[in-house]
Amino acid sequence: MLDWAHTGVNITVGGNGGPECTAYLSMTKRILETIFVMGLTAPLLKWGLRNLSPIPVVQEHTVDPFGKRLLLVLMTLIFGIEIGFKFSSKTVIFLLNPCHVTTALQIYLLAAPPSKQVGAVFRFHLNCMNGAVLALGFPELDALNLPFETWIYWIQHTMMLIIPIYLLRLGGVFEVEDLTDMSWPAVSYGILLIYHFILLQALGIPAQVNLNHMLCPAVKDPFAGPYYRMYAIVHQAILVPLLSKSIPALVYQFSRKSHQS
Repeated sequence: MLDWAHTGVNITVGGNGGPECTAYLSMTKRILETIFVMGLTAPLLKWGLRNLSPIPVVQEHTVDPFGKRLLLVLMTLIFGIEIGFKFSSKTVIFLLNPCHVTTALQIYLLAAPPSKQVGAVFRFHLNCMNGAVLALGFPELDALNLPFETWIYWIQHTMMLIIPIYLLRLGGVFEVEDLTDMSWPAVSYGILLIYHFILLQALGIPAQVNLNHMLCPAVKDPFAGPYYRMYAIVHQAILVPLLSKSIPALVYQFSRKSHQS
């Protein structure tokens, strides 16, 4: 019934999916790891939500600057092409991968008028920049065979890093919490863990599709092995807040130097 969503996945490409990838970990191990991770996630979310720093008061909405509208048009076009690729290749299920979800969130941030909700989504999405960085640093291009599909891959993930930098310079609801405030990274990482271990894993197993490597490790994963997912939650617990803090810090530092000069 949902053949259009996943039957085009090329399982001959390493790390894409298939019976061997699905059997990489036993079902018992998957269940135990999921219980363990959810046990960590519950107190993480509880602490983060209790200490969540407030969003700035929304100022009166003005006309969006040209740069914001231009980025909206470009990212919408890029994402539209990407969706077209997924439908034509019958790999729509890959739109659930975090980078595509983050792209959709960025389109929302560029299109929606300023509000506290927009500010919250912006702070959350800053903690999803690990996807773009890893995609650019460890590209997986073997399954991209359609014309210009590889180009769109590079453009999309580069744009994912450009957009938060631009929005940070706009300020207002696109301001972030203090550098030492870990409430938003804690809540965001908790949500990401739930998304991966509950949704992506639950959909990936019956479809035998390796959504964001929840079934088996990437070909280039240096931590490949029976505990690769446990290693991942550790190194991503470092990378997620590191990027969400360093990107605004670098933008603000650059802005100060620009004003001084």
